[in-house]
Amino acid sequence: MQHVNSWRDVAAATGAADRAAAEEGVRRAYRTAGLAEPERIVWAESPRAAVEAVEKLADAGRSVREEVRTRPWAEERRRMYDELGPAGWSALWSATGAQLWETTAALAERIRSGVVADLAGKPEGEGAVRLVLLDAVLGQHDAAWLAAFDGRGDRLTGLAEVARNAGWWWPYERAVVISERPEALHRDEAGRLDHGAGPALAYRDGFALYAWRGMPVPADFLAELASLTPQRIREEENAELRRVMLEFYGYDRYLTESGAEPVHRDETGILWRIALEGDEDVVMVEVVNSTPEPDGTRRTYWLRVPPATRTAKDGVAWTFGLDGAAYAPVRQT
Repeated sequence: MQHVNSWRDVAAATGAADRAAAEEGVRRAYRTAGLAEPERIVWAESPRAAVEAVEKLADAGRSVREEVRTRPWAEERRRMYDELGPAGWSALWSATGAQLWETTAALAERIRSGVVADLAGKPEGEGAVRLVLLDAVLGQHDAAWLAAFDGRGDRLTGLAEVARNAGWWWPYERAVVISERPEALHRDEAGRLDHGAGPALAYRDGFALYAWRGMPVPADFLAELASLTPQRIREEENAELRRVMLEFYGYDRYLTESGAEPVHRDETGILWRIALEGDEDVVMVEVVNSTPEPDGTRRTYWLRVPPATRTAKDGVAWTFGLDGAAYAPVRQT
């Protein structure tokens, strides 16, 4: 588990790359693949800048990603699979790479999308940018796979050295382009990009991604959150951004300040409904904790339930995986 945590740290690492160590890792990866070492190594401040640098390369030769990364990985995986058997390989992956896969894969895809959005000024330009991105080795964001093979052979040592010390990189016959790591990374408890006061992911050349609880948002959107009003929320035409606004503002606060009326109440709580144009209704059950706090007060909770919910009891029952008719608690806590 210790080396899994070390690779988790690699995937989340920020700050300046160790260029000397990364370059030695590149050369080792080439030698391991049976290739001559690259004649040139070019550094870029971000994956976006790296794509631009690749597009300007002259006489770099063809991509050797297949030899440097894809083939060694496939061969090592086959070796481990044959050595451990299906059950053993599955157990190894579950204990190592699977622990990191979801967050690192999602982050890599967000970076790709951000690079495409920044560089593909015309529809026909998007394909060209995506083709360059296909040549990339993901460096630190290959942490999931590298965790699975850590300490089990030296064929991937060069790749691991680059990953521990730099960001994405592009291997060609005679030249390599390497990206610096981000200078800032902010995520929520689920590992999703999340920051309400600036970029969730930022590189020092200005390439950045903005997100709220994993959802991409425009850069200027975050500045507006501090001054939200119920009217501004209602006026937002983008349904996804409106949901972010509601989460930030607070459903209970929105209900109170927008003058909403309850649609049903019973012994379990109060059912509220927020009708949103162009989106499904937001339906909430207001419940009061039957157990008092140390100071004698009782805490109020707001439970979001499916839009089709018609009674407060049905809503509370849904949170327990039941329907209203089957929900009959002996004791509430």
